[in-house]
Amino acid sequence: MSILVTGGAGFIGSNFILDWIEHQEELVINIDKLTYAGNKENLTTITNNSHYKFIHGDIGNSDFIQNLMKKYQPRAIVHFAAESHVDRSIADPSAFINTNIVGTFSLLETVRAFWQNSDEGYRTAFRFLHISTDEVYGSLDASAPAFCETNPFAPNSPYSASKAASDHLVRAYYHTYGLPVITTHCSNNYGPYQFPEKLIPLIIHNALSGKSLPIYGDGKQIRDWLYVKDHCTALRCVLTSGRVGETYNIGGWNERTNIDVVMTLCDLLAQLKPRKDGKPYTGQMTFVKDRPGHDQRYALNAAKIESELGWKPQETFETGIYKTLCWYLENPNWVAHVSTGSYRHWIDQHYQA
Repeated sequence: MSILVTGGAGFIGSNFILDWIEHQEELVINIDKLTYAGNKENLTTITNNSHYKFIHGDIGNSDFIQNLMKKYQPRAIVHFAAESHVDRSIADPSAFINTNIVGTFSLLETVRAFWQNSDEGYRTAFRFLHISTDEVYGSLDASAPAFCETNPFAPNSPYSASKAASDHLVRAYYHTYGLPVITTHCSNNYGPYQFPEKLIPLIIHNALSGKSLPIYGDGKQIRDWLYVKDHCTALRCVLTSGRVGETYNIGGWNERTNIDVVMTLCDLLAQLKPRKDGKPYTGQMTFVKDRPGHDQRYALNAAKIESELGWKPQETFETGIYKTLCWYLENPNWVAHVSTGSYRHWIDQHYQA
C-alpha cells in the first residue's frame, strides 16, 4: 500500500510527510517540481527511510503521472502542489494559473483515467484529497461570522482565484465522473520549514538579522492561525474517515491581527534571544505600503470536522508560536540555506516603505 503526495517538499507537504511517516507504516511517494519554495532539506531526516521515496517531477506531465500510477497504484493522492504566495500572484499571475489550475486539471485527468480502468476494489478504496485555502471565500468584516463550508466563493487575488478554480475542477470530477474526492480548506499555517517570505518566518529571520520588520498598511488585517502539525493531524483524519465528495474547513480558532503576531514574536524573541544592545525588537518594526486588494479578515468555522471526525487543534496560538520560534532558533542553518540572493531580492522588491 502507498499514498502519493504532490508538492511534498513544500512547507505543509513536508510536514505532512514527516507526520505520516511517524504514524503510518506505509510507503509515501513524494513528487515535487522543486520550485523556489520546494526544499528537499525539509525531509533529510527520512531520506533513507524505507517508507519514503522522492521523485522529481511535474504534476502537469501526464505521462509522468500515468507511469507513477501504474507502478505504485497508490490508494490515495494527497494534492498539495500549488503556488501559494499572494504577493507573487500579484506580480506574476501566470505561474499560478499554470500550476494551480492547469496542473490540477492535468493531474485529475490522468488520475481519473487510471482510476476508471482499475478494478472495483481499487476504485472503492481510492481517495483524492485536495488541499485548498480559506482565501477562496474572500474577505470578512470584523463582526461577520466565520466562513462555513457552504459559503460561496469570492476570491480577491490571482492566487485565491486560481485555488477556487482548482476546487471547482475537483468538485466537477466527483459529480461528473464519480472520482472519490475530498477537499479541505485551511487557515493560515505556521510552524517549522516555512519559507521566509510568509509573515511569521519573515519576522523571525529579519529580527535576528537586524533588519526591519515590514508590516503591510496598519497591520490590523486579521487571520486565523493554524499550527502546521495540527493541520497534518486533521488531514490524516480526513483521509481516514472523511466523507467522499465533502469539504472540510480546518481552522485554528486563533484569530489575530498581523500586528499582534509581530508584537508577540518580538516579546518572545526578547525572552529567548535578546538583542545584544538590549533594545526591544519592536524598534525594528516598519509600516510599508499595503498590498493591492489586501483582504481584511479570514476566519474559518471548523465545527464540521470536529463534529464529524472528532478533530480539533491541540495548539493554542501561544503554544504553537513558542514551538515555532524555538524551531527557527534551533535550526539557523536551514534558514541560511533558503535565504538565497534571489530571496533577498524578492523581499526588497515587495516590502518597501
